[in-house]
Amino acid sequence: MKYTSTLTSKGQVTVPLPIRRRLGLRQGDRIEFATQGESIIIRPARETPNPFEPYAGALGTFPGGIGEINAWMKDLRNSPRRRRSR
Repeated sequence: MKYTSTLTSKGQVTVPLPIRRRLGLRQGDRIEFATQGESIIIRPARETPNPFEPYAGALGTFPGGIGEINAWMKDLRNSPRRRRSR
């Protein structure tokens, strides 16, 4: 079955309801467009995997928590040595 939609002046189109249902798309979902020969494929956007995910938690937790980390970073940003290097 063929479905049509109209392109707006902003380059937007409405994906017909049967297509949205078939792809499992809901409001706010991202879609990607891919070319395959003379055809254009519309599919749900795939999340690119975070390359650091396997290492999450490998260093354990910081003893002082996020508050101490933020204070440490603030001190580093405000250090006189850093100001001279600019």
